[in-house]
Amino acid sequence: MAAGRNPYYSGPKSAHFDGQRFYNPEGAGPKGLRDLLRWQLTEKRARWPRQLANGEPPPAPLPRIAADDLRVTMIGHATLLIQTAGLNILTDPVWSDRVSPLSFLGPTRRRLPGIAFNKLPPIDLVLLTHNHYDHLDLNTLARLKAKHDPQVITPLGNETIIAAKVPDMRVATGDWDDTVHCGPLTVHFEPCHHWSARGIRDRSMALWSAFTLETATRRVFHVGDTGFDNGRPYQRARAKHERFDLAILPIGAFEPRWFMRDQHQNPEEALAGLKILGCPFALGHHWGTFQLTSEAVNEPVERLEKALSSDSRGSVAAAMQRQFRTLLPGEAWDVPLSSGRD
Repeated sequence: MAAGRNPYYSGPKSAHFDGQRFYNPEGAGPKGLRDLLRWQLTEKRARWPRQLANGEPPPAPLPRIAADDLRVTMIGHATLLIQTAGLNILTDPVWSDRVSPLSFLGPTRRRLPGIAFNKLPPIDLVLLTHNHYDHLDLNTLARLKAKHDPQVITPLGNETIIAAKVPDMRVATGDWDDTVHCGPLTVHFEPCHHWSARGIRDRSMALWSAFTLETATRRVFHVGDTGFDNGRPYQRARAKHERFDLAILPIGAFEPRWFMRDQHQNPEEALAGLKILGCPFALGHHWGTFQLTSEAVNEPVERLEKALSSDSRGSVAAAMQRQFRTLLPGEAWDVPLSSGRD
């Protein structure tokens, strides 16, 4: 790569693009190599089991569901199957056993995918939030293209990465606050606080985003990765859309805090974000499948449950835990239609 050249995207400067790299307009960026080495060489990591159990064996997913219904099935990590408005949507699909640029080194899968690849219903749409290997898996995209030929929606620059492996994939890109229409669904690109890279020389050269999925009756806020950033991603989304039926929020890969704070929120921050959104239901993801950071395998769920319990007491706490759920791979949730509709 030539010095100063962005191999993924060429476009005008903006409030979050300097002509070469994207950036978060407010708050801190990712840590550098020195801090990465400090973490790797000095911080102790919890030991994860080599193989972890999924939920109860799932029934075969329904081919389609009715327009007003909303079902979310956990596949693993940040990969979920969202079914609504007659559409089947995958988020950040990864069916590979390793999330790494190397086939022999890097984080390995500790839980099997919640739905076997050959048991998927017809996939219409893939949402890719950013290009980190645990979110953008080119081998899985090639398999999806061959079997389902879905439409891919992703932020600026990621189409170039996909085209190198799957040149005929149908990809629509957008900048923050852009929209893409897919039949009855409108997909909004939303700002979040993160970064991107596929190697050591392309940091932040492709954009990252959250998404709002909007149908005639449903509105879902989906975040692949984000730092809490003083609540700004949630404040912006609430001001823009006013209400949501469901928030799908990352709760894992947050330790050590001094290193991860500016890129991965912790469970307590996810709960704070949910309160800002004013959303009645939330699903926590990005935990328990790939060991990316230092915390124990169940720590995200335990920390979230503690935060929910300390936020309220007794039956109210139990109700909140039903409203902010975590699912094991293979488990599904039929999200109720919220009250107070437009």
